[in-house]
Amino acid sequence: MFVTLRSINSTGETVSNTLEASIDIDASPQDVWAIVADLQRMGEWSPQCKVMKVIGGTVREGAKTINVNRKGLLVWPTSSKVVRFEPNKSVAFRIAENRTIWSYELEPTATGTKVTERREAPTGTSKVSQFLVKTVLGGNADFEVELVEGMNATLKRVKSEAEAAARTSA
Repeated sequence: MFVTLRSINSTGETVSNTLEASIDIDASPQDVWAIVADLQRMGEWSPQCKVMKVIGGTVREGAKTINVNRKGLLVWPTSSKVVRFEPNKSVAFRIAENRTIWSYELEPTATGTKVTERREAPTGTSKVSQFLVKTVLGGNADFEVELVEGMNATLKRVKSEAEAAARTSA
């Protein structure tokens, strides 16, 4: 699933508020949580975020991370802060450099867990981020398509790992 909500900022530019992808996983919320809440493994799942190092090693609300992202030959660092941490339900982190909030929400289903990955920009993105997306990363529309493709790839990798773990523990 893919949802894009757009709004117009004060200069008349279209800015993205929300990108979203979901997947159903045949594993319990606890099994899925063990994967998505371990932010230091993000590089295994995400095609863009190659490294996510949690400062202090413990993921909790208020924890900070240092991240390394990659698109083709481009490599750039970011940092984030965990802004929501509800075990077996939701984890969210805010990227300092562009003001986006990335989250994973888990919802129990009859056969396992529905996971939704979301990128929100409730106050828009930073001017620096807008400039870089426009001039270096292919423009907002193309970059958003890549982000959603990346979300779907991430969720498929999480699904594969969680379902394998669930089979092993059964």
